[in-house]
Amino acid sequence: AQISREAVRRRVVVELNVRDRDVASFAAEAQARIREEIRLPAGYYIKWGGQFENLEAATRRLAVVVPLALALIFAMLYFTFGALTPATLIYLNVPFAATGGVVALVLRDLPFSISAGVGFIALFGIAVLNGVVLMTQIRDLEQKTDRPLRQIVREACGLRMRPVLMTALVASLGFVPMALATGSGAEVQRPLATVVIGGLITSTALTLFILPTVYTYFRGRRAQ
Repeated sequence: AQISREAVRRRVVVELNVRDRDVASFAAEAQARIREEIRLPAGYYIKWGGQFENLEAATRRLAVVVPLALALIFAMLYFTFGALTPATLIYLNVPFAATGGVVALVLRDLPFSISAGVGFIALFGIAVLNGVVLMTQIRDLEQKTDRPLRQIVREACGLRMRPVLMTALVASLGFVPMALATGSGAEVQRPLATVVIGGLITSTALTLFILPTVYTYFRGRRAQ
């Protein structure tokens, strides 16, 4: 009834919907099986489009956006504190947050997707913000008092524990409905929310426990 053409070539479209798995792994498996089991006649070729084509384009953009965002975060940290040590210590929140996000995806058996990548970018911002809140308080107390460093760090953690926990809890609880979504668009919402919630758990623990310890250690070595 109809002969479709594209680029002066006849075109036949095979459409399908992917369920219960991610598009990327399905397309990769389909491409591998087609290469192994199908021999196309001369002049025929296969082009993959639709959501998979959009996914590939978004992945290429994400490969540029994520490193750029990480570089900008470190640059802003350095200009904020004017020193390499506090900027680097706060930047440790990024891999700890990423670890929590990856573990949360694995525990929920969710694939990495573009929405999960966006969730990682948002997660890095929240994690670094908590580190800045605590580090600013520590350095402010260092300038105002001559007490031992351990006491200063302990006091700063006590003063900033509530703001750090509130920031993490507000963001986490706000994403809970998305993490539990089952309706339309849930395949986009669940990975994003899961990454943010899981990453905030590990990054908050780092901010309140590991970051003060590491800062005390490095400051102590510099004082020797």
